[in-house]
Amino acid sequence: MNYSRFLLIVLARYKIILFTLILTVLTTAVVSSLLPRSYKSTAKVVLTHKGPDPVSGVSLSAQQTTGYLATQLDIIKSTKTALMVIDQLKLDQSEIVKENFQNSNTKMELRDWLSNFLLRNLFVETARDSSVIHISFVSTDPDFAAIVANTFASAYQEINIHLTADPSQKAAVYFSGQLNLLRERLEVAQKKLSAYQHDKGIIDADFRLDVETRRLNDLSSQLVLVQAELLGTVSENESSQRNSTNASLKNSMINSLKVDLTQAESKFSEISQKFGHNHPSYIGAKAEVEKLRSELNRYIKVATNSIISQESEIRAALDKQKTKVLSLNRERDELQLLTREVEGAQKAYNSAMERLNQTTLEGQSNLSNVSLLDMAKIPDKPDSPKLLLNLMLSVFLGSLLGLGVGLLAEMIDQRVRSPEDLVDVLQVPVFGIIKWRGAEQKHLWLEWPRLVQKITLK
Repeated sequence: MNYSRFLLIVLARYKIILFTLILTVLTTAVVSSLLPRSYKSTAKVVLTHKGPDPVSGVSLSAQQTTGYLATQLDIIKSTKTALMVIDQLKLDQSEIVKENFQNSNTKMELRDWLSNFLLRNLFVETARDSSVIHISFVSTDPDFAAIVANTFASAYQEINIHLTADPSQKAAVYFSGQLNLLRERLEVAQKKLSAYQHDKGIIDADFRLDVETRRLNDLSSQLVLVQAELLGTVSENESSQRNSTNASLKNSMINSLKVDLTQAESKFSEISQKFGHNHPSYIGAKAEVEKLRSELNRYIKVATNSIISQESEIRAALDKQKTKVLSLNRERDELQLLTREVEGAQKAYNSAMERLNQTTLEGQSNLSNVSLLDMAKIPDKPDSPKLLLNLMLSVFLGSLLGLGVGLLAEMIDQRVRSPEDLVDVLQVPVFGIIKWRGAEQKHLWLEWPRLVQKITLK
């Protein structure tokens, strides 16, 4: 079917199409006038979620804003919010509501039936990139619509506070129980540390270890000096400065004897050149030398034995000091472990105490990030039915319906509307078209170019 044939069908069936259009418009007008008037009232709330929480100090990230708003819309449309509205307005105590509930013949409970009714007529929406939420309620009573919309906004504020406070209160109870356990753990650790310090007599482990380490180093130095003196590698001046008093006295005596022996040997050498072996001066000088040498050897032997004994004493003291230092090291390590255990228990206790204080404040807080921007007002005009919009839609739908009815009638009762129909149906050429005056007066004749074949007779 081309456009010319479609237009011819429309012109031929215009009465049916026009009748269907008028019937649709009249039906829409009658139905719109008979429908009950419904009123829509809207309350506006704003979410101030971009700033930090005044209690916890936690800020909402920008990536969570979309999900956050969607969550808030679901909270407003939740059954819990509807039940809170029912409690605030005491709808379940109204006799009219009870009568309507009994007439509904539902198997639901009264409060559930009321919550479903409220949620069916509740509309919650927000604009894009906006934190303002529109809470609308539709009802046949304008006063009731405004009251319910404002009550939903108030209930949403209260639920928002409960959703923040209830988890904090439960967390506070949990932290209170954990705090007692952590306090006991801290007390046990402190008692173990104090008992260990008392048993070992430790006041300052690091200072005591440093003192004993210095003593160990001093003993090591003394041992090295004694061994060097024993081997004869230390100068007399160093020996006299670093050894004990007795050793210093003995070394002085040996040095004095060495000097006397040197002088006696020098004197004996001079006498031996002047006198013979039997001369009294020679014999006296030789006896003097032998006496001094014998006495020097005796003192050297005594000093050597003293140094050996001193070396043994220093070595024993050094070994004892080493054992003491090692024991102090072990005690210090054990003390550090106990100290770290106390510090860990103290840190855990402080963290739990801090979290307890924070959750306690959050649980007692009545602050909300929901603020009422505009209260719902009593509407003066009904929101539906919208007569003008319905009539415009009925004209559009009636036109489509009329065209459909006209095409259906044409399919049931097909007529020859143009020469093209003869060519398509009879498959024969059209030699001519006869027009008469009556037809021109009644109808507008439209000629549409098509295959008008010319036949040449041979």
